[in-house]
Amino acid sequence: MTEFITEDFLLQTQTAKILYHDYAKTCPIYDYHCHLPADRIAADHKFDNLTQAWLYGDHYKWRAMRTNGVSEKYVTGNASDWEKFEKWAQTVPCCLRNPLYHWTHLELKNPFGIKDKLLGPDTAREIYDSCSEKLKSPDFSVRNIMRKMNVKLVCTTEGPLDMLEHHQKIREDGFEIKVHTAFRPDQAMAVENIQALDEFIQTLCQICDTDITSYGSYIEALRERHDYFHQNGCRLSDHGLETVYAEEYTESEINAIFDKILQIKELDLSERLKFKSAMLVDLALMDHEAGWVQQFHLGALRNNSTRLFKALGPDIGCDSMGDLEIAKPLSKLLDRLDTNNQLAKTILYNLNPRDNALIATMIGNFQACPELAERDGSVPGKMQYGSGWWFLDQKDGMEDQMNVLSNMGLLSRFVGMLTDSRSFLSYPRHEYFRRILCNMLGNDVESGLVPNDLTLLGTMIKDICFNNAKNYFPMALE
Repeated sequence: MTEFITEDFLLQTQTAKILYHDYAKTCPIYDYHCHLPADRIAADHKFDNLTQAWLYGDHYKWRAMRTNGVSEKYVTGNASDWEKFEKWAQTVPCCLRNPLYHWTHLELKNPFGIKDKLLGPDTAREIYDSCSEKLKSPDFSVRNIMRKMNVKLVCTTEGPLDMLEHHQKIREDGFEIKVHTAFRPDQAMAVENIQALDEFIQTLCQICDTDITSYGSYIEALRERHDYFHQNGCRLSDHGLETVYAEEYTESEINAIFDKILQIKELDLSERLKFKSAMLVDLALMDHEAGWVQQFHLGALRNNSTRLFKALGPDIGCDSMGDLEIAKPLSKLLDRLDTNNQLAKTILYNLNPRDNALIATMIGNFQACPELAERDGSVPGKMQYGSGWWFLDQKDGMEDQMNVLSNMGLLSRFVGMLTDSRSFLSYPRHEYFRRILCNMLGNDVESGLVPNDLTLLGTMIKDICFNNAKNYFPMALE
């Protein structure tokens, strides 16, 4: 078989090949947003087999397997690890033109070195046994996988109740790859499930050793957790929202709404929106005061299958793009913070591609940053249009995002790619992104759209692949 993932995979011009191999390929990885389990890094975990490393928790693969008619027994059920992998291997040939086909073979090549075989029913056993044997060896522990992939920093994602003991152990061990956390306070404002929110509040009371009797005391308890995260190296937050909430509200209204929450009474729609709006403002103020970066992931319509949600819970591959209004409330929230010079560095991600130009033009409204300039010096690219996310972190989605950013902003200031993954084998997504970026710029050179100046272009590529993120985020690499 002719090698599929060649050294020049996705690189269609000679200029693209030079840009990738001479400038992008060797850049370290600064993975500022992921969902890697910190306990696995703390324990330097070794997987027993490829299914555990590749299929556990990967809702991308689960969706594809279900679409291919695979029974849930082999997706999230009680089938053996080999049986699950066998069903995945049967699915892979049906994934042609889906990014999973590219990712699968990129990940087999790096770190496993498999480049002369395509995964399918006829190669499944050989690939499974070969990769599983490597994964059980110390050379393929999760820390060593990260080392092999030239990772310099990762940011996992934890909720306010997490004690961060695993991050503490990683630091105590002196692991040279920096592992930070991001503060994800979605639970704190999830008023759709009032019972679950009450349980969150009660646990928060215990952790903070305080009584939460009002909205003010609730915010103070969350501020205590925010401070705790800061003390443990956290320098960014993350919000997963259908849309931004920016309703008008008064202090007395929020106090009354929170009294109902404490009484475990259901809120009407207006009360929910006002409460979420107040929470977003107060959390954003904490981020600004602490000098953090805030991230907003917008547009996911989650848990669409009630049947599977009841059986399996969230994050199992039953989410899709939403179509809620984004522009007006987003502008309102950002303007409220910016008016008082209390807008932190911000990254906006959209899931629906209809919103690409919306986000790209929105960030340009709030780039002026006098308060950050005084504290941190010049801050180019304060407002960021985040990389193609979730359903959009594929070739077309990434190209569309970068084309829109190029036309309506400054691609040169872009902080680049992230994995947004739970898998330690997902780092080739950075390689995928870099090849796509270099191919775009290489095509531009050979079409006469940008100068054939390799020093100029090479500097830009290195910045997007690593330097911009290193300079933008407050997490130190040393």
